[in-house]
Amino acid sequence: MSTPTLEYPFDSVPEAGETREVAPGVSWIRMPLPFALDHINLWLIEDGEGVAIVDTGYALDATRDAWETILARLGKPVTQIIVTHCHPDHLGLAKWLSDKTGAGVVMSQGEYLGGYALWHQLTGYDVTSMVAHFRHHGLDDDRAAALSGRGNAYARGVPSLPTTYERLIDGDVLTIGGRHWKVIVGYGHAPEHVSLYCEAIGVLISGDMLLPRISTNVSVFAATPHDDPLGRFLDSISAFKQLPDTSLVLPSHGRPFRGIALRVDQLVQHHDDRCAELLAACTDPRSAEEILATLFPRELDTHQVMFAMGEAIAHLNHLEHKGELVGRVGDDGVVRFVKSI
Repeated sequence: MSTPTLEYPFDSVPEAGETREVAPGVSWIRMPLPFALDHINLWLIEDGEGVAIVDTGYALDATRDAWETILARLGKPVTQIIVTHCHPDHLGLAKWLSDKTGAGVVMSQGEYLGGYALWHQLTGYDVTSMVAHFRHHGLDDDRAAALSGRGNAYARGVPSLPTTYERLIDGDVLTIGGRHWKVIVGYGHAPEHVSLYCEAIGVLISGDMLLPRISTNVSVFAATPHDDPLGRFLDSISAFKQLPDTSLVLPSHGRPFRGIALRVDQLVQHHDDRCAELLAACTDPRSAEEILATLFPRELDTHQVMFAMGEAIAHLNHLEHKGELVGRVGDDGVVRFVKSI
């Protein structure tokens, strides 16, 4: 019997400044990112005489230039700018696009306020708190200094923030181009991540909640050091299995695909495997920094260290919430986790 695989209906990706229709009234845009993950997918939805934008891209000159080309080619007004969540590659140019087009920004309250907390470096969401949080989990001097030296990287990707927005909550229905798009709020990756599902055309705009080849980052913030975002993430993606498996999933990274149930099962198994590896590694007390190589057996740049530490802590917290690990703070101020007796 053959192993089930995801179905990818599109063999190639659009070039910068190009739009490609992937479903009735829905077009795919691909923009650059200055990271190892080098692209983000954005979406246009026909909206009567205009068009709605879903996500905006990271604030790069190349992204602005691509938007200028796309908007000129469209030759129609932008009706609304929907932001799935507050991370820079999604929210980055929302204010710029809103000022340029006159369209309002639409997003959840958690993402709007989350963006402000990160941009203004509020306590618990600032670089100093983040580094102290990671140090508490064993991060070494050199990596801590490198993270501190980056300063407020968030504001570089999001140079300005919208000052008003239309609020979305779970279960809301947006009518775009005469079709209904249901708002599905997910947790774990971001405060109140918005995905959109249109039953009429069988399309799920999943944002970062459901990606075809990688698992989205799930991190613990300094403001909520004992939180279980991994548990919230797994609960959130499991709810996607209620949608028809024939739905076309439009992810923020990677190619559009079909096979929701299979992908959810793969992601759940992936995190189960990671948790099993950590349990095996924590027969003796281990800090998050000490198990980085277990979860990420490769060289990590400073940007990747930030995500890796947050994710390592998320997995350790998840296992502690399940009663399988216990965290204890040592005389050096570092918390280490060990298997429960």
